[in-house]
Amino acid sequence: MFKKIVLGVIALMVVSTVAALPVKAEDRIIKIDGSSTVYPITEAVAEEFQKAKKGSIKVTVGISGTGGGFKKFCRGETDISDASRPILKKEMDVCKEHGIEYIELPVAYDGLAVMVNPKNNWVKSMTVDELKKIWEPAAQGTITKWNQVRPEWPDAPLKLYGAGADSGTFDYFTEAIVGKAKSSRGDFTASEDDNVLVQGIAGDKNALGFFGLAYYEENKNKLKLVPIVNPKTGKEVLPTEQTVMDGTYQPLSRPIFIYVSKKAVEKPEIKEFVDYYMENAAKLVKQVKYVPLPAKAYKLVEERFAKRKTGTLFGGEAEVGVKIEDLLKREEKGK
Repeated sequence: MFKKIVLGVIALMVVSTVAALPVKAEDRIIKIDGSSTVYPITEAVAEEFQKAKKGSIKVTVGISGTGGGFKKFCRGETDISDASRPILKKEMDVCKEHGIEYIELPVAYDGLAVMVNPKNNWVKSMTVDELKKIWEPAAQGTITKWNQVRPEWPDAPLKLYGAGADSGTFDYFTEAIVGKAKSSRGDFTASEDDNVLVQGIAGDKNALGFFGLAYYEENKNKLKLVPIVNPKTGKEVLPTEQTVMDGTYQPLSRPIFIYVSKKAVEKPEIKEFVDYYMENAAKLVKQVKYVPLPAKAYKLVEERFAKRKTGTLFGGEAEVGVKIEDLLKREEKGK
């Protein structure tokens, strides 16, 4: 009898000791994937958060493009998805099929930059029509030289660089310029990794390419920014924090997002991370050279997360030219 009591006490002590052991960082992992455009913001937040938690929580951030990220997210493989465009109807359907509810959180504003090589001395600005002439599907194998875009430009090969087909940047650019998402010529150098595009344009005098403004800011000594003519005003506009925020850089300005799995938020570390993201977004967004939302917008977004408001403020369709004030109105209605 005494032996049984001793063994019982030992068993209780073992259970208590195991329960008291700290949860290892590898057991508390936050999995994030998606947009290469949103990546620098989320990576900056992840680094600061992990420092604050002294390594007790690990955050992994991947870059598979907005579309690639949603594929993983809607299958329940990730907790959070970075997105440089709102979720689309087909992605919403996949999430529904797998029982994934999501909280849509705008985190910043971004402008898509159109760039050429610094040695390009002929392009002073471009119109949306000229960009469409270059990038529409009918241009493949046809518009191959600069002088086919404007006769006064040189008889030189036109080398194109752009975001890959799984990128939200590709979706947004084609929607804004060609008029339909993913409608593009295919004979260009494509990559979900914006650093590959930077190197391509920087090394080719005849290059033209596009990607997020923040990556241009990080590499401005290697690239030359092209002003775009605003279709409504006829004025040449460079993408800057001011022109993106005030809506004059059109149609290549857009909100960017994170999508959080409602089920994942049941884990304390996910809630802690998203709260930290929202509280520090404005500072870190600016630090990595993106355009922060107004303080009022972040407050509304925080309320949306606090209430676990699921779904999208967009209709599952690609949208172009959504200004910050439009986003604010939607947040106020949807909170």
